[in-house]
Amino acid sequence: MRVLGVDPGLTRCGVGVVEGVAGRPLTMLGVGVVRTPADADLGHRLVAVEQGLEQWLDEHRPEFVAVERVFSQHNVRTVMGTAQASAVAILCASRRGIPVALHTPSEVKAAVTGSGRADKAQVGAMVTRLLRLDAPPRPADAADALALAICHIWRAPAQHRLQQAVAAHAARTPPTTSRAPAARHASKGRTA
Repeated sequence: MRVLGVDPGLTRCGVGVVEGVAGRPLTMLGVGVVRTPADADLGHRLVAVEQGLEQWLDEHRPEFVAVERVFSQHNVRTVMGTAQASAVAILCASRRGIPVALHTPSEVKAAVTGSGRADKAQVGAMVTRLLRLDAPPRPADAADALALAICHIWRAPAQHRLQQAVAAHAARTPPTTSRAPAARHASKGRTA
């Protein structure tokens, strides 16, 4: 499985490609950051993020894209930029028919470090260890993108089995019918 992880951001959008399957050693195929100037017009910044992500998609041809799910922060401006960059990543993948998975920061931290409260240094150290790198990827956005890809590779098989179980259960369970309409029709002809 080849996954492009995207740590969305307008100034620095982390990207990392990891290949492998759960339970086996993983391989990093690429890591980097798509950068935009903070003083540029928002539209130009979004186009630059799109162009950068399209280059990564062209070069690495991932089977899945894993994007960090935007969560509420105190700084609304930061959340808006993150959400906008996230939407660009989802759009780029969806345009190509590549499935997109969203993972929360705590899910990623828990998958990679064993703790949903791990700090960036712990995530970077575990990414370095898991991918057998010489040093943690810099900046932290790049390491976070690799962590997203690792998280998806490890979580995807279980999520797929869960989706299959839910679908199988739904197929076996007959739809419920309401008796209320039948009761109303039966009482229409009565007079008191």
